[in-house]
Amino acid sequence: MRLGVLDVGSNTVHLLVVDAHRGGHPTPMSSTKAALRLAENTDDAGDITAQGADRLMRTVADFAGIARSSGCGELMAFATSAVRDARNSDAVLGRVRDETGVDLQVLSGEDESRLTFLAVRRWFGWSAGRILDLDIGGGSLELSTGIDENPDVAMSLQLGAGRLTRDWLDEDPPGKRRVAVLRDWLDAELVEPAKAVLAPGLPDRAVGTSKTFRSLARLTGAAPSAAGPRVKRTLTADGLRQVISFISRMTAADRAELEGVSADRSRQMVAGALVAEAAMRALSLDTLEICPWALREGLILRKLDTESFGDVVPTTAT
Repeated sequence: MRLGVLDVGSNTVHLLVVDAHRGGHPTPMSSTKAALRLAENTDDAGDITAQGADRLMRTVADFAGIARSSGCGELMAFATSAVRDARNSDAVLGRVRDETGVDLQVLSGEDESRLTFLAVRRWFGWSAGRILDLDIGGGSLELSTGIDENPDVAMSLQLGAGRLTRDWLDEDPPGKRRVAVLRDWLDAELVEPAKAVLAPGLPDRAVGTSKTFRSLARLTGAAPSAAGPRVKRTLTADGLRQVISFISRMTAADRAELEGVSADRSRQMVAGALVAEAAMRALSLDTLEICPWALREGLILRKLDTESFGDVVPTTAT
């Protein structure tokens, strides 16, 4: 079957079209993205701004049209942290449904973490043993660990790169003092979550998923995306500290010139790197292996496994 997955994230809206069947490897047919940065287009009251909502409507309508013209038999449309946490979430979702015909469903943070873990487990297989996965989005940080396809622990923390940029790093480049204070705050925030994640056992393989981790790995010398998804890529704690030392002194425009950093994410790279550093430190991880599969692939795999989303992931009409 041909499936469309419409992911309204805190940074981007991403439409992935795949050909897939049960027991097979989902084959990407097309990928379309638009940078909305909803995590940053949220006002002090917690509402998605009118401008952010207008751009979301236009993008969802355009991407739904692309899915139809691509021959998708079903469009699975979902939203994560920025929409989930917005005070006006219901109003925005209702407007999306009325104006575009897309029933955009909201994933809980725990479901987001569990589905990402499923994708990681399928990518590395059973031989990976206990996996610990870290995923940094625009609005949240997901942590999960387990030895099966369903993790023992799956949590979502409001420590996304876009959210922290908006709340902490409004200067460009961010001030040295502000970076130091954010580092200390992140260390304190991650003490208890780290204990909970490590309680079931130490990981045999620690993994990083998301564009933030891929970009950070590239900045430390990992292979470019053109080398293909099966090339092994890693991010080390030492390499990450070196990256932070120079990107925190650069403007967003200068960071956008670095290989592996897109213009739409350059402003959030410092916050994303600080979250990655703090999480690795809290979990005593020296190295992360980068996995190319994450939430969207987890949704597709669950769909193929069950032929319906059941109670875990809502079904979305085209």
